[in-house]
Amino acid sequence: MSANLTALQQAAADKICARYPQITRKEFRGDTTLTIPADILTEAMRYAKESCGFDMLLCVSSVDNLGQEPRYEVNYTITQAETGANMLVRVPVSESNPAVPSLVPVWRSANWLEREQYDLMGIEFVGHPDLRRIMMWDGYPYHPLRKDFPVAGKETELPGVAFTEKAPTAGGPFTTRPGVMTAGEREPRSRD
Repeated sequence: MSANLTALQQAAADKICARYPQITRKEFRGDTTLTIPADILTEAMRYAKESCGFDMLLCVSSVDNLGQEPRYEVNYTITQAETGANMLVRVPVSESNPAVPSLVPVWRSANWLEREQYDLMGIEFVGHPDLRRIMMWDGYPYHPLRKDFPVAGKETELPGVAFTEKAPTAGGPFTTRPGVMTAGEREPRSRD
């Protein structure tokens, strides 16, 4: 990362941290990560957008730290479109209350990104305008990206709605081939 972008990130982080002393900051290899408590997330992100120029939300992801508390974290990547300066934002989320405020009121792009995390990790985004599953079917009781979800899947008790047996992990329609081959030969693709 260029020194100019690093300076822009650090100046923005200085401004955000000065306004919100509850935020902790970490610098690593030119990247700045802010850890923001969930209770001030919306306010701090709105400030980052309106006062620091972070006009794009690029990514919402989450991590399952199974066996630790807080068990989850929600990660956001925000950027200044004009300069290309990025900021990483981390929000710790407890297992007992896996919920954070929705950022759809700040960035409309959060809509589908939050729905994906809700669907696959089970983290609720409070205030989201349409929080429903987008990959798994309605009524599916599990969240497949959690670390305690078995790789082979789980049987479901919803016959007629979805598969009732565990999903196979080998020989599925999009599988990769092990071995010493070119990337094109190993690429996951539909196979007969």
